[in-house]
Amino acid sequence: MDARHYLLVDDNRPFADNLAEILRDLGADATVVESGQEALGAVRQTRFSAVLTDMRMPNMGGAAVVHALRKVDPELPAIAITAYSGDAELGRALREGLLAVLPKPVPIQGLLAQLSVARRGGLVALVEDDPSLSENLVEALRERGFAAVTAASVLETEQLATVRLCAALVDLRVPGGADGTALARLRERHPQVPVLVITAHADALPTISGVTVFRKPFHTEALLTELESLWRAGRQ
Repeated sequence: MDARHYLLVDDNRPFADNLAEILRDLGADATVVESGQEALGAVRQTRFSAVLTDMRMPNMGGAAVVHALRKVDPELPAIAITAYSGDAELGRALREGLLAVLPKPVPIQGLLAQLSVARRGGLVALVEDDPSLSENLVEALRERGFAAVTAASVLETEQLATVRLCAALVDLRVPGGADGTALARLRERHPQVPVLVITAHADALPTISGVTVFRKPFHTEALLTELESLWRAGRQ
């Protein structure tokens, strides 16, 4: 593991200290805090490579922690660790664009693999109403270190207004409006964000500059290669 610095947020201090020690033994640095408020203070002072947060903590749960930290550092990748796979708060956290959700006890090799590819500033908007395709793309993105915030309709694109994106993957035809409506809404809110259109209806694409089109069925690898190029260009 390269020299990265991770923030661990967990009110179970022995668990967090043990995980931090594992990371340090592998050459990383790790800061442990026990609450969301402490995490906010740490992020204001340090540029972390990623944050690992427990989901259930007093006063401020994991979803709220991720939301608050992203206001301070919008590029911070986030991983949730939970002993409660059915936690209602987990759904909200996933919509925040988590890089991964891992169970307790933590699968160390899986965690290290995810941390090794985590990208600062790697949050992608995915607007797609096909649940199977959306799930597959989210998983493919995570394997490359990208986190995804998803929407399945024109209305749901409203939740993307306040996040900082490196790119957007947008289906041309989703419920809630005419073809291209979700695309237009997203570009209104994020005019500088590069867009990759994924669609089976490219003939209905409105004339908009700066849009790359991937016709369904497309090669996921080609899509991810283009996305990585956009991410690198944005980091220069």
